[in-house]
Amino acid sequence: MKNKLIKIFLSVSVVSVIITSCQKKLDDAYANPNALTVEPIEGIFPSLIGSIIGSSAASGSAYGLAGDALLIGRYIQYWGTNTYTAASTTSANASNYDMMAGTVAVSDNLGSLWGAFYFGQGQNLNRVIQWGAGQGKWDYVGAAQALRGWGWLEMANEYNNAVIIKEAFDQSRQQFDYDPQSLAYDSCRAACFQALANLSRTDGAVSPANFALGDAYFYGGDVNKWKKFVYGVLARSYAYISNKSTYSADSVIKYVNLAMTANADNATCKFAAGGLSGSNNYFGIFRGNVGTIRQSQYIANLMNGLNSTAFVGVADPRMPYMLKTNPNGTYKGILPWNGGAEITVTNDKPNNFWGGLYATTGTPANESNCTYIFRNAAEFPIMTASEMQFLLAEAAYRKGDKTTALAAYTNAISLNFDMLSNNYSTNVPTASLITPAIKAAYLANPNIVPATAANLTLTHIMLQKYIALYAWGVQETWTDMRRFHYLDKDPVTTKQVYADFTPPPAGQTPGLFPSNNGKLAYICRPRYNSEFLYDIPSLKLVGALDASGSQVGDYHTTQPWNIQP
Repeated sequence: MKNKLIKIFLSVSVVSVIITSCQKKLDDAYANPNALTVEPIEGIFPSLIGSIIGSSAASGSAYGLAGDALLIGRYIQYWGTNTYTAASTTSANASNYDMMAGTVAVSDNLGSLWGAFYFGQGQNLNRVIQWGAGQGKWDYVGAAQALRGWGWLEMANEYNNAVIIKEAFDQSRQQFDYDPQSLAYDSCRAACFQALANLSRTDGAVSPANFALGDAYFYGGDVNKWKKFVYGVLARSYAYISNKSTYSADSVIKYVNLAMTANADNATCKFAAGGLSGSNNYFGIFRGNVGTIRQSQYIANLMNGLNSTAFVGVADPRMPYMLKTNPNGTYKGILPWNGGAEITVTNDKPNNFWGGLYATTGTPANESNCTYIFRNAAEFPIMTASEMQFLLAEAAYRKGDKTTALAAYTNAISLNFDMLSNNYSTNVPTASLITPAIKAAYLANPNIVPATAANLTLTHIMLQKYIALYAWGVQETWTDMRRFHYLDKDPVTTKQVYADFTPPPAGQTPGLFPSNNGKLAYICRPRYNSEFLYDIPSLKLVGALDASGSQVGDYHTTQPWNIQP
């Protein structure tokens, strides 16, 4: 009996080995399509960088900051459309945004950042963290966490209380609960501190050479620059709550001093400028996205000396780099809500950003007249040393340390000049190139840099920052202007901090969007083709939909948590 049992056991064991062996061969030959496959994170990470500005993929084209910036840029009057179309409350058109409208009807407009964060980066970023930790690639893990922290802050500032945080990546759910903007700020900081811890690790499989493979289009694998970027995100997060009793100028100053202080540390997205859409700058001629927008009267007058209060009579040497002339050779801009109709002389209307005539919306044959960030291969700034110095200037000013504020303010302008000279001189006429003498003369002008710290104002700081962030820092400038409710007064000058800024007039056409009920735009609604199809209960709770499920016309005029006392 014992021998029979042994024989049976041996027979079963042999069969088991045969079955296991066959199963292994079957698994090798026919992989489970539903099983999670670990991919090299070096190949995933570039997609996270691509999603910052405007990715181009089968899952969604143009997710990123730039798509939304084209529309938000009208709220802050960086630009407007070259023709006026009557406002529509049932469908989105270009002129709606010139009139500070929120997104209406079924449009996905102003949902590009939403798509970039939850879809473009989303689970890809989670995999980099998960797999990178398992492989000891702490540099990748820290950089991914840095992007998550940056994203939480950008999402919070654009969508206020309509952000998904706690349940964001729970794949078992079909509907999601929204979380308050304050939690997004907290989540931003938590992710930043995690990022700093991992970016400081040198154990495991940390390798600058390997990190550079995946980080070729941002910082080239330099973890020290990544850490400065993280400190910059933290500085922004503390600066953007300036209206609250919990605001701490010292916290802003602390993180600014740890962030980038030189242009070599600037965070910029770079482009190969090849034959694929996603490898080109979103504002370049290859992608053809900016054909209908024209510089505004507001930015033009700040730089040509025609603003009634700020920088009066001073022609800014940066104009040939950042703005476009008209056929008459002068720098003018349009009223965004008016489609340029107020400029009655055709040759006074500004050329488009690719150098074509005002009425021309198509892309040119080449880039010979394209400047600044409106070129296929131009680096697109995300955060700069100049911006950090403006944050320092504002924080020191609010603290009462005007001496430090003036020094930071002057340095901020200087850094912006140098960034333009070193990185954006392509196609600028030789006679218009900034020289050290030209820069020095500008900084020596008391209408630009006050002779004494006592004469420095918030208007100086915020309007020079407005110029320095022109075209690329749209979301950050919008956050700044909302902190001042667009029209708040400077306590020193008793005039608007954003001197001469005039929103579209209410109660007339063309003018402020009719559904605004006389109020200005403060937030964006979340992406239509996810939220308005699925998260109806949450949209009702935040006020985007009424009890019947209809869109609330003035939802976008809700003032966000971060600007409230």
